[in-house]
Amino acid sequence: MDNVTRIGISIEPELLEKFDQMIEQRQYTNRSEAVRDLIRKNLVTDEWEKGIGTVVGSVTVVYDYDQHNVVDKLAELQHKNHSLIHSASQVRLDEHTCLEVIIVQGSPFEIKDFTDKVQATKGVNHAELARCTMK
Repeated sequence: MDNVTRIGISIEPELLEKFDQMIEQRQYTNRSEAVRDLIRKNLVTDEWEKGIGTVVGSVTVVYDYDQHNVVDKLAELQHKNHSLIHSASQVRLDEHTCLEVIIVQGSPFEIKDFTDKVQATKGVNHAELARCTMK
């Protein structure tokens, strides 16, 4: 890191102990990198909540392939929202269950709306949005 600014923070011993445990569990090399990641994560969340700019992410969907019309309904949702979708990949987990990952880019509000509609589709067991920014 060529250009960094050092800062100092005050923190209660109990909170620091929990933070250090998290650092160890997640295998960070130091506290600074863990703090930077927490800041980045909160900035991404803030941008998504405010609807700032163009964002990227992935929607992970697990669904019951045998559920009546679930495949058709998911395909229709993707076609209606084609401007948000870069690609999608489907994997069969067993003879009844599929996992699909949909790569999205666009307005945070439109992507969230799309994800909510996917989750509400009968036959979908799980839909989760992983949010990122383009920076």
